[in-house]
This record gives sequence, structure tokens and C-alpha cells, in this order.
Amino acid sequence: MNLTTKQKQHLKGLAHDLKPVVLLGANGLTEGVLAEIDGALNHHELIKVKVATSDREMKLAIVDAIVRETQAAKVQLIGHVLVLYRQSEEQKIGLPKAR
Repeated sequence: MNLTTKQKQHLKGLAHDLKPVVLLGANGLTEGVLAEIDGALNHHELIKVKVATSDREMKLAIVDAIVRETQAAKVQLIGHVLVLYRQSEEQKIGLPKAR
């Protein structure tokens, strides 16, 4: 899913007050963690995931894997917090129109 800059800005504003729903620990990205992220995206559409690793390359690899496996759009990555968006069937969040 590709988001326009205007849509990303809108989602960033909505995500500002959110707390991370999923926290990646020492075990890294497992099938269980991916299932939790997938379930949270189905329920909320817009979530934050905390990727707690000090290695920058590893963090970027984990973020890429999460985006690829969940088929979600990466809205932003600030520090260790990743913001993801994936539209559900009910479409709970209205996005600005893409041109």
C-alpha cells in the first residue's frame, strides 16, 4: 500500500497520542509477534510497535520484515517506535483522498 504525503501526515497526527501496542523483546521478530501485530492491525488499523534493539541495521531489517509480512504501510519510524497502517474491511480511519 502506498500512501501520499498528505495521508501520512494525517496518520502521523492520529498516531501521536497512541501508545505502542506491541513490544519486540530479546527474542526479536517471531511468528507470535507477527501474529500479534497482524491482529492489532485488523482491530485498530493504526498502531505503534516498539522495536527495542540497539543495532541500527538490525532494527531496519526487522522493520522491513514487519512491513513485508503484514502488508502494512510504514507511516514513520522515530527512534525505536514504528507506526504502521493497514486498512481493515470496516475502514475505521478516513484518509484524505489521493490525487
